[in-house]
Amino acid sequence: MNDITTTASEQALALVGRHYRMTEHYEVGREKIREFARAVHERHPAHWHEAAAAELGYDALIAPLTFTSIVLMLMQRKMFESVLTAYDIGQVLQTEQSIEVHRPVLAGDQLHCVSYIESFRQFGDKDFMVTKSVLTNQHKELLQIATSTAVAQTGVDIATELRSAVDGVIMTGQSTADRHDAATQRTSLGEDAGVVECFDEPVRTDPLDRKRTPRTVPSFDELSVGMELPVHSMPLSRGDLVNYAGVSGDSNPIHFSDAVARSAGLPDVVSHGLLTMGLGAGYLTSWLGDPAAVTSYGVRFAGFAPVAATKSSAIEFRGKIKSLDPERRTATVALTATCDGRKLFGRATAEVALR
Repeated sequence: MNDITTTASEQALALVGRHYRMTEHYEVGREKIREFARAVHERHPAHWHEAAAAELGYDALIAPLTFTSIVLMLMQRKMFESVLTAYDIGQVLQTEQSIEVHRPVLAGDQLHCVSYIESFRQFGDKDFMVTKSVLTNQHKELLQIATSTAVAQTGVDIATELRSAVDGVIMTGQSTADRHDAATQRTSLGEDAGVVECFDEPVRTDPLDRKRTPRTVPSFDELSVGMELPVHSMPLSRGDLVNYAGVSGDSNPIHFSDAVARSAGLPDVVSHGLLTMGLGAGYLTSWLGDPAAVTSYGVRFAGFAPVAATKSSAIEFRGKIKSLDPERRTATVALTATCDGRKLFGRATAEVALR
């Protein structure tokens, strides 16, 4: 390993188990929920109208299941800009994401995030980091626990062609040089990078330890192991990718620039992994009829969906009942997503509570 690899790996290993908190909360706005719902094609009325949310027992709009990816990505960026500085964030790839839902995120919530590296290992020139993030609101209610697996390639430098292509199209202020200059300026002014180490950890509870009765369209008694959900095909255009990039804050140009995608060795511009995960969540909650009925959802990413410049791609979602728990009245659903025969999810499962 070269010196950069050693420095980055040792830096990550030294941080295992240490907790970091965002210094400012993220306030969930009503219009932001609607923007995100539009970006992931979520059409359930509870994301759009207070009256529909009230019918499900909530006094504000319900955010889509993967809405918190906005905060998680923001936290990840702050971590790499402050305590994981030896890594080049351009060579970090998220390979798996799961969320454990304790209460839906609502408009008006002030989200607080505490993250820590749960485990770290090396395999060749790649570093694998599993990060846990705990999301609470202003009332210290536990909302979600998210687990992310990221792979950082540290043994090679980014090709000059790719770096030039990225710096030429990426949003102003987000290039490698811009981020370095901003970090240097913060240090010289004595400012923090948006995260501080902390030593408190919220109490964990059972995700189903709540009084709300699910209001799903299917009932538990109607389901059987092996039952298949209706197949749904969803179009995905370049416009969808650009819109999601703006709404989510994921400005990686492989999702909108042909030049960068080619320089990275990709066949075309590709969709965001978290966008396809969000579309999968919408497929699931559309079948359920109750977006607050999902208690956990996890995806291992297996591939990207290429999206051409002049026509939409189609992502096909399927689901199957994998297991049933009569005592808890829950079902485990296995999901698949494919695009032109390419498998997008290596493994995707969700646990749902049913009436």
